[in-house]
Amino acid sequence: MTAEIPTPLPPDVLERHSHLPLKLEPVVLRGDCVRLEPVDVQRHLEGLYAVSNGSSIALGGRSLGAYDADELIWRYLFGGPFASLEAFEGYVYAQMNAPNGLPFCVVDIPTGQPIGMANYLNNTPEHLRIELGSIWYSPIAQRTAANTEATALMLGHAFALGYRRVEWKCDARNERSRRAALRLGFQFEGIQQQHMIVKGRSRDTAWFRILDREWPGVKAHLEGLLRRASGADG
Repeated sequence: MTAEIPTPLPPDVLERHSHLPLKLEPVVLRGDCVRLEPVDVQRHLEGLYAVSNGSSIALGGRSLGAYDADELIWRYLFGGPFASLEAFEGYVYAQMNAPNGLPFCVVDIPTGQPIGMANYLNNTPEHLRIELGSIWYSPIAQRTAANTEATALMLGHAFALGYRRVEWKCDARNERSRRAALRLGFQFEGIQQQHMIVKGRSRDTAWFRILDREWPGVKAHLEGLLRRASGADG
């Protein structure tokens, strides 16, 4: 039996895949509760380190005592926890200098304070594919609408640029990240075993994705989550 030959992609799709840059243009993405700004070391570094190093935090009317930064932020990421601002700076610069990535500082709009980071990673414009990753939030911002809105903003921007596929990958042991991916509308595709060596340990990687044809439904889902988080539905 002869395999069916795929239909050629439309000209506008092929035009996009030949013109999108490897390094995305910096852009500020604005929502109602968070603003995503391309990371600027002078403006963001100290604030990001202050909310991710295990020290007590105050943000608006909320406060949090000392915490285990490895357990609550860094355990499944490629770096951290960081014993000094200088070590954290090296981690941030590596993301800024990635030839196919763009890191954002997630800023809490009510206070103007940094609360986390999120990246476009592994940009592959020739295949109209990009990844959201190296995402972390300070414990004081976890379990808020910050990640939902930041993800919605990044997805919307990627699909508006013309990407056909947005990926989310995480350590298969990271149950919190896997639950978040599903809650945000990503589809689970499977586990790639022995995919990486991270911090001296073998990592199996769980793969998730959203395709461009799925984005309208996912967008509506995320808008519903944000309405409920703001109390607009009730």
